[in-house]
Order: sequence, then structure tokens, then C-alpha cells
Amino acid sequence: MLWSSSGWLFAVVAVVCISFVLPVNYYGQKMEHKEAHLESLSIFTIENLNPRSRWLWVHCLSLYIITSAACALLYFEYKIIAQKRLAYIAGSSSKPSHFTVLMRAVPQSPDQSYSETVRQYFTNYYAPSYLSHLMVYRDGIIQRLLNDAEKMRQAIKHVSPDVSCNPSMKSCSTFCTGPGPTNSFKIISDEAGGVKKLELGELTTLTTTEEERPVAFVFFKSRYDALVASEVLQTSNPMLWVADLAPEPHDVYWKNLKVPYRQLWMRKIATLVGAVAFMFVFLLPVAGIQGLTQLNTLSKNFPFLRPILKGNLINRVITGYLPSVILVLFFYTVPPLMMYFSTLEGCISRSLRKRSACIRVVYFTIWNVFFVNILSGSVIRQLSIFSSVKDLPAQLAKAVPTQAGFFMTYCFTSGWAGLAAEIIQPVGLIWNLISRVIVKNKDASYETLRFPYHIEIPRLLLFGLLGFTNSVIAPLILPFLLIYFFLAYLIYKNQIINVYITKYESGGQYWPIFHNTTIFSLILSQVIALGFFGLKLSTVASGFTIPLILLTLLFSEYCRQRFAPIFQKYPAEILIAMDRADEITGKMEELHNNLKAAYSQIPICSQESSKAGCSPPCSDQELPASEVLKAENLEAEVIKAFQRSKSSHDLEVKSCPSGSPSRYSPGFAEIYKRT
Repeated sequence: MLWSSSGWLFAVVAVVCISFVLPVNYYGQKMEHKEAHLESLSIFTIENLNPRSRWLWVHCLSLYIITSAACALLYFEYKIIAQKRLAYIAGSSSKPSHFTVLMRAVPQSPDQSYSETVRQYFTNYYAPSYLSHLMVYRDGIIQRLLNDAEKMRQAIKHVSPDVSCNPSMKSCSTFCTGPGPTNSFKIISDEAGGVKKLELGELTTLTTTEEERPVAFVFFKSRYDALVASEVLQTSNPMLWVADLAPEPHDVYWKNLKVPYRQLWMRKIATLVGAVAFMFVFLLPVAGIQGLTQLNTLSKNFPFLRPILKGNLINRVITGYLPSVILVLFFYTVPPLMMYFSTLEGCISRSLRKRSACIRVVYFTIWNVFFVNILSGSVIRQLSIFSSVKDLPAQLAKAVPTQAGFFMTYCFTSGWAGLAAEIIQPVGLIWNLISRVIVKNKDASYETLRFPYHIEIPRLLLFGLLGFTNSVIAPLILPFLLIYFFLAYLIYKNQIINVYITKYESGGQYWPIFHNTTIFSLILSQVIALGFFGLKLSTVASGFTIPLILLTLLFSEYCRQRFAPIFQKYPAEILIAMDRADEITGKMEELHNNLKAAYSQIPICSQESSKAGCSPPCSDQELPASEVLKAENLEAEVIKAFQRSKSSHDLEVKSCPSGSPSRYSPGFAEIYKRT
């Protein structure tokens, strides 16, 4: 939706600006023109117009057409996506998150556990609607058991079944039979009944030995009850009993649930300071890159480079292509770092963490690629420009046309080349080559890919900003951007359908980011045009541009009031209608029975709930739904981690160290005793 909206919008912008603005710029001064491909790039910009030119009304009128088309498209797209989000909420009737509230900062009591405190609180204040709750535990016996199982699976999964060894009935580890050491072992099928069942009640006893955290998933009898509990202030102390609607089970970021709530405000400040500090540190490479575009300054500061810079080919490579390539390479470090900052911030869900990283990358990209590049070639000049804020529109108007060539090259290196890299996936290709050729890893499985929202959406929004700001100033960039949006729509549609695996639904949460950034780009382009009309001494064009800025701000505020709340909260009328429908059809009891299994830290599922897909993640990895463990009991789950083939095979290895249950975590010892 984002790429198609951008494509339609810039199709209108390109038609208007190429048809009207570009010819006016080209014939702005009376001069003898060369062939078009031999002309300087400045001939195609608004700089080619004379002061007080009567043709500036074409730019002002084009600005009105572009703004009107953009606002109309944004409004109808916002309306359509809001309707789709409401339909998405109404259609997800079986989601356990609608009944669940994540309760953090549970107060500690010396007389009772956190679980008893939660039960007492909700039976006291929410007795008619409270159903049950589930505590969050520290990583302990169960997590160590799962980690041991994963390590052992990794150790033996590449063993060839062709390796022969005399079988023995002597034991070498937990999963072998007999008391003594041997040099072989056998993996048996769980279907053969080789392992006794560990009852759910016994597993619950093991779980309750874990140390509780002051975090709980509280389940309510209806969706509306959960919504009300998540919206109200629970106590007079806002730092206690903090309630939020729980994310989807597969969307929960379990690691951050263990972060004390009182630390979150400090973490947010620290990550904000870190992001701003990195933003200013990034000025150094950007300033150095801009030095490459100014050959006169470069030759003056480095005299020994003058013979090299005289060559025409070297001149074009250094000033045109090399700066954008270096900038793109530096920017590969930004998304992982912003994702790390979002993780430290304490986001409780993977979708919220990725959306937070996306917003940070958008701010970072717009600041460094646009503002830093067009306003200065050095940090010292950058600071001197911002010392006079009132001259900012004029400074932007002067700088944007001079950087038109750099932005066009950046569109090639980051946009077109990025689309080619998206198809080829060079990082995964190289890593797979290293894994197979050097590491000799014969595993045929591949790491599942998630769509990189925090990388691709900021890139899309940056190109949208470059298109709007250059539309009436230097419109020659628009055909290249239009080609990028068209190819991006086709490529990412294919990637999302056939390549990337969706673990959780975003529910249209990225559209407000797109809408707000597009409005910012529109207003910025109008401010730059206002500065240029002032430089060209056109009072009429300047006078007509100011109302356009105010109208755009009013449109933005209307959309914020009309549509934004739909993406922030759930409508009560839809949830109540869903509750009534489930009560009539008798599905409510079934939904209640699956809530605890859905949000369990350890994969505990009954046969029925397993079929419903209630297998929560028990690690920080984003596993696809097909890889989530769905065993009925803990022993079957551990052994299933070793057994990946569809048919049962007896695997024999040449050597196997002797061992006992004491070598492993207490969880393995417990299972060993029970078997």
C-alpha cells in the first residue's frame, strides 16, 4: 500500500512538473542552448530564472496542484486503511490478546507472592469480569532445559546415519538405556512410547519453582472488560499496577518483560540521548563526504591531489558517484543500532520495537541525508547556518538546487541498487556460501526472513521527501524516483507474498508514520519554495504560498483528529459486538480455555489448543509458525528437538562421552528421574 500510494502520487507530481516547471526552468534565461545531455544541471533548476520573473507563477500554481493531489490521496488512503483496520479488528475474533491485559509494576508484599497479590487485587476490584492470570518468571530451570536441548540438537543434527558402530545397551547419556558407558546411542521415536508422559500438573509444579517477576498476564471474561481495565488508572500511584493491552502471543518480547517498570523512563531518556549523540557523531563522515563534492576546496586543502583531480573521469567519479556510495555504506550501521536502542528502551512486543526503530531511522535519515548534506560541507559551517533560524528558508532555497546531482546519484545507489540487492539477497547468499564451503554446514534449512520495516520504510519516505522538495526546484529527479516507486511496488509485493514470513500482523500501524512524514515533506517543500520566491523577489508568489502552508497544517490536524485514534485504540462498539456474537454461538468458553496456554512462557499446549496454534515463543528468536513447538508434554518436546526427520531413524555415532543426569540442568535431571 505504501509503495503504490507513493507511485500514484509521484505520477501526478512528475506529469505536472515535467510538463510545466521543467520547460520554464530550461528557457528561463535568453541564451543559446546546447544539446540537452550536454547542458549543466543548473539549467534545469529554478536558479535559471531571472529575478522578478513573471514565470514564477507557474511554480506557485504547480505547488498548489501538487499539494491538492497529495492531500486528496492521503485523505482517501487514510480512510481506506482505517476501514481495513476496523475490519481487521472485527475479523480477529479468536485473538487471545483481546481478552488479556499485561499488568506491570505489581507491588511486592512480604506476606504473599506476586501471584497471590494479583489474584487478591483483581478478585477485589474486578470480581465480575476477572477470569484468571499467569505470572512471568525469570529464566531458570525450564529455560535452561530448553537451551540444553537446543545445544544437543545442534551437536548431533549433522551426524551421518551411514556411520556404523556396534550397538550396545549401555548408557552414555540421558537418552540411552543401561547404567554404563558406551560408544553409541540410539534416538527413538516419541511415537514408539519410549518416554513416559509428564503430566501437566507436574509441569506446573516445576514451573512454580521459578522466581516470579512483578509482571502478569491477566485474563478477563470479555474483550470490553479487558479494554476498560487497560485504559483506566488502577491506583493513585501511576508507577504501580500499570495496565496495557497485551500484544499477540507470538509478538511478545519476553526479554523486556523482565525489565523493572521503574527503569523504563530512565531507559527512554538514555536511548534518546544516545540516538541524538550518534546523530551528531554521524556528522563527521557526512561532512567528509560533502568535501568530496567540492573539488576546489579539496584541491586547496590537499595540493598533492591536483594532478589526479584534473582527469575528467576521476573528477566525475569523485564528485558524482563516490560520495553517495560512501554514504550508503555508512548507513548500513544505522538500522541495527536503532533497533538496539529500541530494545534497550523496553518495548514489550517485537512489532512495537520494530516500529520504534523505524521512527528513529526516519528521523536520522532525514536529518543526515537531507539537512546535513544540503546545508554544509563541514561541521563548522553547519553550526553557523543554524545560528540564524530566520534565514533558514533562504538557506534551504540556495542549497537544494546545488545538491540536485547528489540526490539523483543517491537515488541510483540507494534506491535502484537497493532493489537489486533485495532480489539477490547478497548477505544471505554470502553467508550461506561461507556456511556450506568453509564451515561445512550441510544443513538444508535457511533462516526465515522478516520484512525489514525499519530499513525499507525510512528509505521510501526519504525518497518521497527528496521528490517533494525538488519538485518545483529541480524536477529532473522525478522520472528516476517514479521508476524507483514502480519497481519497488512490484518487487516488494513479490517479496512479501513469496519470501518474507509474517509472524505478526502490523494492523496498519505504519500508515500514520507514512502520512505524517509525507505532510512534513509537503510543508518543507512549501517553505523552500517560499524562500526561493523571496530570493527571486516575487512578492505575489510568496503571498500565495503562505496560505498554502496554513491549509496543509489544518488538513494534517483534521486527519489527526479524524483517523489517528483508530490506530491507537480499539473501538468499544466493535469489541462489544464480538463479545455478544461469541456468547450467542457458544465460543466464549473455548476462547477462555485457550488463554493460559497461549501466553505460557513454556510451550504447554493441549491437543486442541495445539491445533489452534497456541504455541508461544519461549526464546527471543522470531520463529515462524511452522517451527513453533507444539508437543503435548515436556519430554516429547525435548526429544522432538532432536528428531527432525519425518520418519524415525536409528542414528549411531562412533563415540559418545559418558555422562549422567547431573551433567545437565536440573530440568534434565527431573525428567531422567521420571523416565
